[in-house]
Amino acid sequence: MSTSGARSGKAPVLRSHPLRTKLILATLALLTAICAAIGVFSHLVMSQYLTSVLDDGLERSAGRAGFRPGLPLGDAQLPEDPGTEAPAPDGAGTATEEPFPDGAGPMRPGALNALFVDGEPRRPTLVLEDGVAELLKEEDLDKLAAVNPDEGPEDLALSAGDYRVDAFSAPSGSPMGNAVLVTGFSTAQRDSTLASLNITMVVLSLAGLLVTGVAGTVIIRRSLRPLDQLAAVATSVSKLPLASGEVEIPVRVPPSAAGPGSEVGTVGLALNGMIDHVTQALRARQASEMKVRQFVADASHELRTPLTSIRGYTELVLLGEEVSASGRSALERVDSESKRMSVLVENLLLLARLDEGQRGERSDVDLTELVVEATSDAQVSAPEDQWTLQLPDEPVIVDAVESELRQVLINLLSNAHKHTPPGTRVEIVLQADAGKATVTVTDNGQGIDPEFMDSLFSRFSKADSARTGTGGSGSSGLGLAIVQALVAANGGTINVESRPGHTQFTVVFPLPGSGGSSA
Repeated sequence: MSTSGARSGKAPVLRSHPLRTKLILATLALLTAICAAIGVFSHLVMSQYLTSVLDDGLERSAGRAGFRPGLPLGDAQLPEDPGTEAPAPDGAGTATEEPFPDGAGPMRPGALNALFVDGEPRRPTLVLEDGVAELLKEEDLDKLAAVNPDEGPEDLALSAGDYRVDAFSAPSGSPMGNAVLVTGFSTAQRDSTLASLNITMVVLSLAGLLVTGVAGTVIIRRSLRPLDQLAAVATSVSKLPLASGEVEIPVRVPPSAAGPGSEVGTVGLALNGMIDHVTQALRARQASEMKVRQFVADASHELRTPLTSIRGYTELVLLGEEVSASGRSALERVDSESKRMSVLVENLLLLARLDEGQRGERSDVDLTELVVEATSDAQVSAPEDQWTLQLPDEPVIVDAVESELRQVLINLLSNAHKHTPPGTRVEIVLQADAGKATVTVTDNGQGIDPEFMDSLFSRFSKADSARTGTGGSGSSGLGLAIVQALVAANGGTINVESRPGHTQFTVVFPLPGSGGSSA
């Protein structure tokens, strides 16, 4: 996997965290960095200070023995017998004994002194923390002999522990000759102080992070609570049925989250303004739709009588008058078109009544009987097609308006006949299962154009080139729109899937007592 792919895979995970989580994590990360910086700085400063105290003590100790740089020779208290051997280990003295007998001064616990004359150790004494003095070991003397007087103090790990040591050369003209004094102090107290400081800083930092995390969580949650209200309002609006019908958006951002004094309040005001604007636009759309529907309903009512008159007079002339062949052809054309116009007007009136909620009485309808009758009628009207029917063993009863279900079946079977070539196999299947009654109408025609699928159930929707057959002659583009409206009015759903050689309409109605929705 490439680096760019890995980064793109991690980005959605980072963006998926809530804002409050990001703020708390950012605050804790910043505080952690500050505490770490303070801890490191404190440790370095304290270490430097304690080390300088040790270094000053080393210089003072060497000065008392006459090895301090720049000390006048007359002020030095040097040992008189540089060749005197140090006492044996079993005769080691206490911290009050002088390693340099002529007044170099007592040694404190944790100190060491080693005098090297021409590289040979003299009086290599170590005072332990409990005040007992002992001789330095050979491996320790080797390390001390390697200390360079010109390089200054350094930390040295000896068998008795860690020590801060420094080497001092004897002043010029001293009777000691080429002598080097190595003195040192134990760093145990310094290291213990630094360890205590580190523990204190860690404990205080963890306590501060804990307090900051808890307090920050409470503060951030309270500060972002208006955002939750905004999200709740937006979610409520998104779930409202705004596609059709009388629309009213009753939810608004509460005044506590819609004030101009904060960024969130400004967003709340803007969201309320947007909801008001959308509500006004939906009301205007609804008013326009109602005007159009009322116009269609009124026009359809007005057209029914003239169309009936035209058909009646046309039939009267064709039956009772002698007319020429061309005249008869023209009159038959008028009769055919008036019939098609009458069907269109009836469909428009049906849709107008559905929009206004004018429907028949609901009752228990034997869906099995309706399917059988609709299939029989289709076989008679289109004998060139192959019609097959599959029914369950028991009658299927649904709660609906019988005339509306009959119209649904007639339109679906008519659609399968009109928009497929002769000889098409049409299969009608009725089944009841899981509290639902399902009717499927399947044909093996050339299918529906995928670009037409989204508008298939729209009013006056035609796609004559999408399917073979009659080319859509005589189609008003209202058949499937009526089917969808009637199915929805009776609490059902309709779906379609299509590919070349297979088109299937599936209508589902809830069975009584199944808990399904009903109109």
